[in-house]
Amino acid sequence: MRIEEQRITIEERELSPYEVVIGLEVHAQLLTKSKMFCGCSAQYAAAPPNTLVCPICLGMPGVLPTINRKAIEYTIMTALALNCSLPEVTRFDRKNYPYPDLMKGYQISQYALPISQQGWLMIEVNGQLKRIGINHVHLEEDTAKLLHHNEPSGETYSLLDVNRSGVPLMEIVSEPDLRSAEETRLYLIKLRNILRYLGVSTGNMEEGSFRCDANISVRPWGGKELGSKVEIKNMNSFRAVYRALSYEAKRQMEVLANGGCIEQETRGWVEDRGVTVSQRSKEYAHDYRYFSEPDLPPLILSREWIEEIRQRLPELPDTKWERFKREYGLSDYDAGILTSDKSVALFFESCLTLYPHPKPISNWIGGELFRLLNASGLELEQTRITPDHLAEMLRLIDEGVLSGRTAKMVFEEMFYTGKSPALIVKEQQLAQVSDAEALRAIVERVLADYPQGVADYRSGKTQALGFLVGQVMRATEGKANPALVNQLLRAKLDAR
Repeated sequence: MRIEEQRITIEERELSPYEVVIGLEVHAQLLTKSKMFCGCSAQYAAAPPNTLVCPICLGMPGVLPTINRKAIEYTIMTALALNCSLPEVTRFDRKNYPYPDLMKGYQISQYALPISQQGWLMIEVNGQLKRIGINHVHLEEDTAKLLHHNEPSGETYSLLDVNRSGVPLMEIVSEPDLRSAEETRLYLIKLRNILRYLGVSTGNMEEGSFRCDANISVRPWGGKELGSKVEIKNMNSFRAVYRALSYEAKRQMEVLANGGCIEQETRGWVEDRGVTVSQRSKEYAHDYRYFSEPDLPPLILSREWIEEIRQRLPELPDTKWERFKREYGLSDYDAGILTSDKSVALFFESCLTLYPHPKPISNWIGGELFRLLNASGLELEQTRITPDHLAEMLRLIDEGVLSGRTAKMVFEEMFYTGKSPALIVKEQQLAQVSDAEALRAIVERVLADYPQGVADYRSGKTQALGFLVGQVMRATEGKANPALVNQLLRAKLDAR
């Protein structure tokens, strides 16, 4: 593959006189045990409201924060994986804004000296590689959570849960290099995959541990200046991001086409209506009155510490993709499927230790496993299937115990129940019929029941053989050995 130079086809220019420009701010909660600036547990998801709190994350007067070392290391790991440069000195700043979910009235974040900057990430667009710039990666604390209620009486109120306040939050800011909703979706999927490989975040958008704010503007083709940008919030899935950006791009183009102006503002995505709505005017950096956090010293990022962290980086998706192709002889597509998620890659290589044939394993993972994952809405870790069971099932196929059809039935049962394939075969009597005498009787009955199929085959219509095979398989409820059925049918049909 070659790197795309962001060339635009004549057809794209004819669709609209405007080019879409998108930059992303991705917030990822880090998988640390404690919060960013205090010792409270960061595992707040299942905790009763306001139980994981202390004077520091409650924003009490006179308290002093301390820096979570593991959060710093996770951010450095991410920066290295995103090809960023790391300065020798970084520091925290106060970002001031008076929202009700911000306990202190300011957020400890980074502005002037972030942990890293000037990186990049490659995505594949229409078979070509495209480089998306990373402006910087910085670290901050998450806010509390507002829970809004509407009573039948018409009364409305909001409750505040402080458990989330202070959880380490890493922000990854891209350059405005994305040019469509689809490119944005691909970028987010790739970024989340990297974070999961690193083990620094769950990357779960639905749970709020991976959140995205998008800045989108439009400009005439060939323009150098960016248009007035609109920030879009409240997108909690890849599908929502795609729909919101598609809608907003169209809205801005229509405004400009009608002689209007785009106002710099923050808009929220309304999922059930499929529209963005205005929330407030967009703040500028000076609105936050940034200044250096007086209660935290600057951090020195020594070269020795950074190199020690670099040595601990796991094999990342692109490297693993290349290795899977090289070592296992897999196609670009198959290697891409298997490295699309860390758990899938581990599952594949665990199967290989038990059944040393990459292609069949790849076929079942990319076929039946992904089909069931999509249908169930589950992640691989949430299912009960194991590499041992898939390897055992493939051996049963090789031994002639299972046909392709019955193997799919066994696989689905393994997926949901965790039972071994041998047990499933025994309980449901799914063993493949390979008794030639038993099958010969069924073949003769099928030939007698379908004389037209026999005549078609003998007249040269070889596809009729597939029809007759299908009838034998139906008669045996899919348990007959297909190769043996073919052999028996040919012997009978070719005999005069």
